[in-house]
Parts: sequence; structure tokens; C-alpha cells
Amino acid sequence: MKDLIINILLCTFGAFLAAFALECFLVPNQIIDGGIVGISIMASYITKINLGIFLVLLNIPFVMLALNEFGMAFIFRASYSVCMLALFVNISHKIPPITNDLLLAACFGGAILGIGVGIVLKNNACMDGTEILAMKISKKYPYSVGEIIMFINIFIFSSAGFLYGWEEAMYSALTYVVAYKAIDMIVQGLSEEKSIRIISDKGKIIGQAIIQNLDKTVTYLDAQGGYSKNPKTMVYCIAPRIELYKLKELVVSIDKDAFITIENVHEVYGKRYKKN
Repeated sequence: MKDLIINILLCTFGAFLAAFALECFLVPNQIIDGGIVGISIMASYITKINLGIFLVLLNIPFVMLALNEFGMAFIFRASYSVCMLALFVNISHKIPPITNDLLLAACFGGAILGIGVGIVLKNNACMDGTEILAMKISKKYPYSVGEIIMFINIFIFSSAGFLYGWEEAMYSALTYVVAYKAIDMIVQGLSEEKSIRIISDKGKIIGQAIIQNLDKTVTYLDAQGGYSKNPKTMVYCIAPRIELYKLKELVVSIDKDAFITIENVHEVYGKRYKKN
């Protein structure tokens, strides 16, 4: 129950941020987002019917498509988030626009919108049924979810060009890019951790040096050289970006021929991460 209450509160806050971005930055400047939200904005502009009504009517059928995929708990959270978005859109409509500069509106509106959507997604809900529709289509046709969403958004932004003008359509596309990056930041986190793989004939020595000098836990994996067929040891560990130079310097001092790969890590779990 505690987790459910926290999820609902965060989804409410995410819906508020998204609505604030729409009504105080994007809609007054005739800038739209992609997906169902963008279609709703254009439909409201054409018909002069309340935007919140379209957000609910157009989203709910697509959210219901996820019943078999994600279950009733997801349907409840998603439906609640969509309704909260519609409610906050009506409330935020009374607030005057923050700016009339299209570039500022696209950048800041997109960022706030993305943060709001990201908070909702991180709490296992959604406010736009486009991805759900894309998942369904991808199972029947040889296209990825990303490709289908891109095609849908090309159609939406092209429609915005005819409706509002091509400059507004280009700013709308910019808004989508900014929002997409903000969503990634919220969902995947701001972690600066890196995963490091080291392949060397002196793997065990390197691993012990990392433990003793950097106070990092390591994992040893058996490996074999594809060309030489010689057995090797792969050392795997997680370290902050700021310690990478020191770690690489340590590895090279032991084995200058060691093979090192470094990748970004979005999230790290487990009590054994900090210290072995």
C-alpha cells in the first residue's frame, strides 16, 4: 500500500509537470509534442473543444490495449495519470504563458514535459498510448517499436506544418527531441558509473591491485583468446568516471598489453557494489 501511494503521488506530480509544460510553454505558442498528446493538441485547436477531453478520449483506448501485456495494475496507474494530465491541463490553462519566444518555449517546455513523462514512466505508468500501439503493430509487421513511433511522429509533425506553419512544426520536432532526452535522464538516471572489462594474462594480479588500491570489488570471468586460443582472465568492475584515469593507469602499469573496454552504466543495485 505504501508503494502504491508513493507511485500515485509521483504520477500525479509527473502529470502536473507535463500539463504545466503544455499549457504554459507549448500550446500558447502553437508547438506540439509527438504521439497522442500532439494529436490531441491539434484536434483541440481545430474543434475548439477542451484539450483535456481529447487527452482522455484518445489515450484510454490505447491504454486498454496493454491489459494483456501489463495487467490491471498498469491500466489503473496509466488511466489515473491520463486523467490527472487532463485535469491539470484545465487548471494550468488559466496561467498566462511563461514566454512567447518559440525557441525558449520548445527547449524549456520540452524539458519540463520530458521530466514529467519520465517520472510517470519510472513509476510503471504512461500518459501517451503511442508506444503501446507501436508494440502491438511491431508484433504483426517487421518493424521495431522505435521505427513505428518515428513514422507516427513524422505524420504528426507534418500535419502540424500544414495546420500551424512549418516553423512551428520544426520547433515541435525540437520539443520532441528535448523531451525524449529528458525522459531518458529521468528513467535511466544521472549515474556517472562506468562498467569496466579488462582482459589480460595477468587478470588476477590486476584484480587484486584494483581491490587494494581503489577499494573496488571485482569479478573474475574465464576467457579464451580467439586467435591465440590461450586462456585469459576477464576482470569486471564498476567505478565512478572520476576514477577511470587512475584505474587505467593501474592496469597499464601491470600489463601494458591489457585489453580494456569501458561502458556507461545507468543504474547499479546490490550491496556488494561498494565494497567486496
